[in-house]
Amino acid sequence: MATEENQYKTIVVVGLGMVGIAFIEKLLDLDTGHQYRIVTCSEERHLAYNRVALTEYFQHRNVEKLYLNPADWYAKQDPDRFAFHIGETVASLDCDAHLVETDKGRSITYDYCVLATGSDAALPSYADLSVPGAFVYRNISDINGLLEYAEKEDMKDCSAVVLGGGLLGLEAAKAVYDLPTIKDVTIIHRQAYPLSRQLDAQGGEIVLRRIEAMGVTFLGSTSVQRVVTNDQGVVSGLELSDGTLLNCNIVVFAIGITPRDYLARKAGLACAPRGGIVVNDDLQTSAKDIYAIGECASWKNNTYGLIAPGIEMADILAFNFTQAQTQVGSFKPRQMNNPDLSTKLKLMGVDVASFGDYFAEQRIQVKVAKPVKQSAPQDPVPNEDNKPHDASTPKKRHGAAAAADGPVEALTYRDPFGGVYKKYIFSADGKYLLGGMMVGDTSDYVKLVALVKKKKALDVPPSQFILGSRSGQDDSGGDLDEDAQICSCHNVSKGRIVQCIRDGAQSVADVKSKTKAGSGCGGCVPLMTNIVKAELKKAGIAVSNHLCPHFAMSRADLFNVVKIKKLKSMTAIMEAAGTNPRALGCEICKPAVGSILSSLWNEHIMDPAHHSNQDTNDRFLANIQRNGTFSVVPRVPGGEITPDKLVVLGQVAKKYGLYTKITGGQRVDLFGAEKADLPSIWKELVDAGFESGHAYGKALRTVKSCVGTSWCRYGIGDSVGMAIRLEERYKGIRSPHKFKGGVSGCVRECAEAQGKDFGLIATDKGWNIFVCGNGGATPRHATLLAADVPPSRVLRIMDRFIMYYISTADKLMRTARWLEAMDGGIEKLRRVILDDELGICADLERDMDELVGTYYDEWKAVVNDQERQRKFRQFVNTVVPPRQDQRVPQAENIVERGQSRPADWSKHTDALILRETDISIPKTQWTWRKVATIHDLSPTESGTTSAAVRFGDSQIAIFHVPGRGYFATQQMCPHRRAFVLDHGIVGDDPKSGSLYVSCPMHKRNFDLTSGECLNDESYGVIPFQVKADGEDLLLLLPEEGDLDAVIGTSRWMVRQAEAEVRGRTADASVEIVSPPEASIGQETTVWNGSSCSGPDLDW
Repeated sequence: MATEENQYKTIVVVGLGMVGIAFIEKLLDLDTGHQYRIVTCSEERHLAYNRVALTEYFQHRNVEKLYLNPADWYAKQDPDRFAFHIGETVASLDCDAHLVETDKGRSITYDYCVLATGSDAALPSYADLSVPGAFVYRNISDINGLLEYAEKEDMKDCSAVVLGGGLLGLEAAKAVYDLPTIKDVTIIHRQAYPLSRQLDAQGGEIVLRRIEAMGVTFLGSTSVQRVVTNDQGVVSGLELSDGTLLNCNIVVFAIGITPRDYLARKAGLACAPRGGIVVNDDLQTSAKDIYAIGECASWKNNTYGLIAPGIEMADILAFNFTQAQTQVGSFKPRQMNNPDLSTKLKLMGVDVASFGDYFAEQRIQVKVAKPVKQSAPQDPVPNEDNKPHDASTPKKRHGAAAAADGPVEALTYRDPFGGVYKKYIFSADGKYLLGGMMVGDTSDYVKLVALVKKKKALDVPPSQFILGSRSGQDDSGGDLDEDAQICSCHNVSKGRIVQCIRDGAQSVADVKSKTKAGSGCGGCVPLMTNIVKAELKKAGIAVSNHLCPHFAMSRADLFNVVKIKKLKSMTAIMEAAGTNPRALGCEICKPAVGSILSSLWNEHIMDPAHHSNQDTNDRFLANIQRNGTFSVVPRVPGGEITPDKLVVLGQVAKKYGLYTKITGGQRVDLFGAEKADLPSIWKELVDAGFESGHAYGKALRTVKSCVGTSWCRYGIGDSVGMAIRLEERYKGIRSPHKFKGGVSGCVRECAEAQGKDFGLIATDKGWNIFVCGNGGATPRHATLLAADVPPSRVLRIMDRFIMYYISTADKLMRTARWLEAMDGGIEKLRRVILDDELGICADLERDMDELVGTYYDEWKAVVNDQERQRKFRQFVNTVVPPRQDQRVPQAENIVERGQSRPADWSKHTDALILRETDISIPKTQWTWRKVATIHDLSPTESGTTSAAVRFGDSQIAIFHVPGRGYFATQQMCPHRRAFVLDHGIVGDDPKSGSLYVSCPMHKRNFDLTSGECLNDESYGVIPFQVKADGEDLLLLLPEEGDLDAVIGTSRWMVRQAEAEVRGRTADASVEIVSPPEASIGQETTVWNGSSCSGPDLDW
């Protein structure tokens, strides 16, 4: 016991089985305060092993393969905290003296004692295990005895009988069946069909057919009177209850279990009449400081023959010992509740599962037929074999309480040809799933168990659990309520989108324009698109999968056109496949075409033929942030990085004043880089051995990994090495949307591989490959594509999968949505990728090899090219004396937690339309002023180009459109007051042909001639006339001061004080006034604090 010299309290654990070791592991893990010392004794000579996997022992005969922890785990434990003695039985327990003694004379004083003595095989009265040929099926010693006996020379072609057709009986029968010396196997069961405690008659019949198909005889509704022996006293047969003699050489008793409570009874502890050490809700026995867990414990007169309840008991007890009182306060002790008795096993080659209250239908029928009468309480009546009651067959366990108490209904599916049987029990109103059973197909087991445990009303008809969803798993939002929020940026509900369709909207663009949904972060666009398509279909309006109005085909079709015709520019593609051969394209099709070209030919996206197709992130090879600066994310393959490289990241961040943050993909993100500094930052990173991380592109982002076998004691596979290999192979590859990977070195899944577009999890046979998962607005668990894949085959399977996705997905479609939309789902994908159903696997592999071979570091290509670096100037007219590289901050910076970041955007934005008439002097008094040269814009016939110029405190964006000339507008987008319009994609309206620039922040489209916002009437910009004069570009402008008063940077810069004022006065009007010396038009813009549903405002 604990003394002043020994700060530990001693816990003696009697038994080192599966439950005992679970308790020990959990307590060692939770005991962070080092309060306890554990001493355990086990009568078996082996360390704790997996009894559930005893059947596997017949194959490999190596008990170490069954060990729950390897031998070195025990050796690594602190001997002051954990001591174990195997092959040593606790012979006596003195409750008063807190003392146990072993059969080897060892005495151990304890503070607490935990009995985890397990159970013995239940035996009928006629059984005698001393008779040669009679065995039970409980532990390694039993199995070794059976193997040794069956492999004797005189046992060749012998017959074996297994008594018991339950879980244990079928396991024993399969093990005996696989022995080479056994010719015939018979199962004898007292019920008419096997697994009668898990299945009903129809389910049991399916299992029975499979058993008989294997050549095993099943004798149901049969019992045995005695074991028959020959003259030598060995087993020769069994006499059945009807007097029939059944010849056999081996008999295995597997009719159930009986708790091992001998030690407790001897010590005077209370035990149940039908066996088991009585425990209360805290798992304490009738004696103070003594607890019982696992099969030996009787809780509420129930014992449990399954491992799960025992593990739950170990959880509860370890938690209560360590967490009820801690340094950070107390916690309510956990108590024993009705355990989950769901089971899923493969028995005799058949997948079998039961979950929840799977006999609810029978229970309710019995309750109605035989109402309970009031009577005096009686002692439980033992069964004829005096076996204890095993609560592995549940009574009422799951579902909403009211539903579970009422009548129930069952849905049944039976396929005798395929060997499949399913029966699901629902409440009578169909709102709750209460339980069920499965044979042959248990693929939905995990999902259904989760539904039962949640006790939540179902949101789909019960028939879907049997027949499947008629929607084909299309995420159309049909199961969402009208008030479900679809766009969180603009608080747009599903009902508002639906109403928009009813009011005449006929496309996603229409809905965006009218509701603003999808014009924020864009994360809701896939779901919104599906809702729009579904509602249009309901309204009888044809739904188009065309890329955009410029291309009357899907992205997948356009991909094939570009590939087959070997088209290599937007101009060539528009001429070959566009609805108008001379059109420019738009903010939808240009990035999609740019992605297709990169996926096929991988030319540098800053080349003149491609640069104008790119969204801002790809255009400048970095992620634009809300203040117009960029974030830089260098590649860190697999998350592995050297200290020297970490130092470089810190030095670069300090030098350029960057905000740093660790990303979820195991990289370092450097925020706040000015556009003009990007090439210099990249040079320092490239010189240190870094490459572009492509965080800006619709491309491979990261392949996350755990440490695997490099460090982890549980690691099975080299997850770091595999992750690096995958990331190095697929880095830079453009795709319809971003995609991410993960590699976990074991099933503990530390790399979250099942939440990625592709994920690998190591097994002892290879790698399990999961695909099409993702986080984000609509998370999806990845689906198993292939199991136990040899390492040498992983890359080729991944090549096929990624290339097939690139070739067939729609624009901006993540792999999860791609799989959901695929006819045939995962089975179809398996046939294409694994079975080569379409005969294209070799082509996919070749295409990937060619694409991988074109890789180059996009950052390094800029660092080594002065002409490309010119595109990173903030203003093209401030990089020559006397105004060389004069930069203007786009927003106020504040310091938070020791780092600089941009001031907050106001939660509320104003409707703001700026016009020429807002300038105080009339346009007739404006003059032509040189602001740049033609060379500054690098005009080309391959695509549009743009640049920003500074005039006083004002910023102006100039655009060149091939064949259309030069255009100019203010640089600031009035929606979020971001000075970024020169970064936007220039497109044309397919109907009118009018040109516009699409703001890269939230896709507000401004007409280059009128300044009108084409998709949001709340905003407008001032356009300016521009003309070429020789090599110079001239703008028609007023005086600097007059223009600054309207669009000056200092006037509109985002400032923290303003955001705070607006945040505090959400119910009041805040007047945003002009500088004292300036005015802006006839009216002052006033923010009125309206709600986000106001028609003129966009939050």
